[in-house]
Amino acid sequence: MTGASARESLGHDEPDAFDRQAARYDAWYDAPLGSVAFREEQDALRPLLAGLSYPRLEVGVGSGRFAAALDVAVGIDPAPAALALAARRGIRVAVAQGERLPFPEATFGGVLFLTALCFVGNPLAALLEARRVLRPEGRIVLGLLPSEGPWGQHYRALAAAGNAYYQRAHFFTRAELASLFAAAGLRPVRARSALFWPPAGGPVGGTAREGDDLAAGFSALLLGVARTTPV
Repeated sequence: MTGASARESLGHDEPDAFDRQAARYDAWYDAPLGSVAFREEQDALRPLLAGLSYPRLEVGVGSGRFAAALDVAVGIDPAPAALALAARRGIRVAVAQGERLPFPEATFGGVLFLTALCFVGNPLAALLEARRVLRPEGRIVLGLLPSEGPWGQHYRALAAAGNAYYQRAHFFTRAELASLFAAAGLRPVRARSALFWPPAGGPVGGTAREGDDLAAGFSALLLGVARTTPV
């Protein structure tokens, strides 16, 4: 769900801007900046999804562009207009919130959050729900824009300037994520990093790197269930 020019204009006047402008949002990924970001983020995420069993779920699937590219067959989102686009891409969709997933326990081999966690009202509840629907061998994959990185800084500046869309987002610091994972009974297993350039500077491009690089604008994390039970 990263974006720049098209995304920056969303949310000033309409509380449901993402739903109402779903097609415009999706089209950003066909623009020069968006297409480069799309490729790099896939590069970061795909190795983390490799080997996870099917079916897989994306929470906050939006238009389904990433789900279709990453072989994730099921998606939920609160935005019906976006889900209509996802359905056209062959994704099985449902209108739902991440904190209340409409699936039985132990349904999925993998659950993907692609920057959706920053827009969830209760991130801990969403992670616990993702854990609930995971199979015993399952994993959670997160795609995040760290607060400290160039893209997180860019969007936080937009929020401070009055962009209502990004004012609803919370870009996590690494310390916040560590506390959140511990509370959810999850542990990082692997990390990859991408977007080592600021969105305002134009599409520089590059490839994802292994590890959690503090200079990255995009972090991809593979989470497993910790041995201890969350409090």
